Amino acid sequence: MEGYDLRYAKKAAAILVLLPLLIMYTEAVLIPSLPTIQKDFGINPSDASWILSIYLLVGTVSVAVMGKLGDMYGKRKMFLISLIFYAVGVTLNGFSPTFEWLLFSRGLQGIGMAIFPLGFSLVREEFPPEMVPQVQGLISSMFAVGMVVALPSGAFISQHYGWRWTYHSVVPFVMFMFIASWAVLRESRYITPSKFDFAGAFLLTLFVVPSLVAVTRAPAIGWENSQTIALFAMSIMAFVILILWEKRIKNPLIPINIISSINPMIANVGIMMAGFGIQMMSQANTYIFQMPSPYGFGKSILDTGLLMTPNAIVMLIVAPVAGKLMVKIGAKFFAILGSAVAFAGLLLLAKYATTVNIWVFIGMTIVLTTGIILMNVSLINILIFSVKREVMGIATGANSLFRNFGATWGPAVAGTIMSTYSTTIHLSTPPYSLQIPTSRAYEVLFSSSALVFLFLIVLSLFIVEVVKGIQK
Repeated sequence: MEGYDLRYAKKAAAILVLLPLLIMYTEAVLIPSLPTIQKDFGINPSDASWILSIYLLVGTVSVAVMGKLGDMYGKRKMFLISLIFYAVGVTLNGFSPTFEWLLFSRGLQGIGMAIFPLGFSLVREEFPPEMVPQVQGLISSMFAVGMVVALPSGAFISQHYGWRWTYHSVVPFVMFMFIASWAVLRESRYITPSKFDFAGAFLLTLFVVPSLVAVTRAPAIGWENSQTIALFAMSIMAFVILILWEKRIKNPLIPINIISSINPMIANVGIMMAGFGIQMMSQANTYIFQMPSPYGFGKSILDTGLLMTPNAIVMLIVAPVAGKLMVKIGAKFFAILGSAVAFAGLLLLAKYATTVNIWVFIGMTIVLTTGIILMNVSLINILIFSVKREVMGIATGANSLFRNFGATWGPAVAGTIMSTYSTTIHLSTPPYSLQIPTSRAYEVLFSSSALVFLFLIVLSLFIVEVVKGIQK
């Protein structure tokens, strides 16, 4: 452990471990409230998917740009700047008088998403390599703790005081995390001054934004609409030019040689497709819990939060245990195992989601959650042990870019499927009618996600083991 200040590392870990707890709380309180927000603003499920998508869309560009700037000027500086944007966005969310206001403030919040890749990079720098998988597992488990706290408490606040108060309750904790981060965190050990690739950032934006706008709007205006096709065409052209540009310049925003090598490529594609499947599943599960029988279980927002808690507890247990065992067994094993378990869970949900009792349904989601957390912990460790520390910000930023890209497609595709296979029910209170998904919608959603994880099983077979037996 020579060369590492473990006393400081543990303090830094305390900050970086608490951060996902806070962020996950902030995001998880939103999930049970989606049907309520849809009703309050008089929008349909496709419009509601923008609430998730706009955060991911802005974050997709932010993680790549901030990751590069972190390598150039210091990860701590960019970490704190990102956290400021996140704090401003969260504060404004709670005062949203209109749907458009909420989307704008969620976009500001998305800029702050870069705190995750920057935080992962700082962990890799400050801990001895043999300890990193366990620390990463602990960080991953904090996402679960955030859900344990958020789902019931956030649902309670939303049900009794309104969903806006879920954001008001977060603001003091975000402010505390900024002060603690500023006081405790040291600047990165590895800073690589270079010129910023402005052209690459522009081309990345031109690639990401039109494609994700097209994906998000397509459920409402149609996938064959001329605007949708034009946006996709613009995105493809920008992508091709981006690749050609990044290959020829000295200091690219996204080094193609890094993300195209075998392990980073598998980690990035795997995270992207997992993000797609997870977001589809999350949106579907929320509606299954709250929609009336025979299309769901007819539970309240508070009940939904409580019923999602067992999955969070499973994540809390599985993630740190997997991280600790990874050094002995290997990350590749857990990547394959996690993908296979998630695949099995999705097949069960596709066949039985709306025909079983609620506790059997929760049991099936626990199987799925176990697989997802095993795969996620393994892939992030495979990535950070496969690249040099000098480019860790770029590598983790690119990984988050892929994650967000897949996650943005998830709600959009889910919204399309749920709108396609839907029916209208009549209510005794405004808006008096509501468009809700049918059982067929969930069958298509979970089957599609199962195919994604089947592909991930095959992809994981090609991973080159870099974690097993790590000692230096």
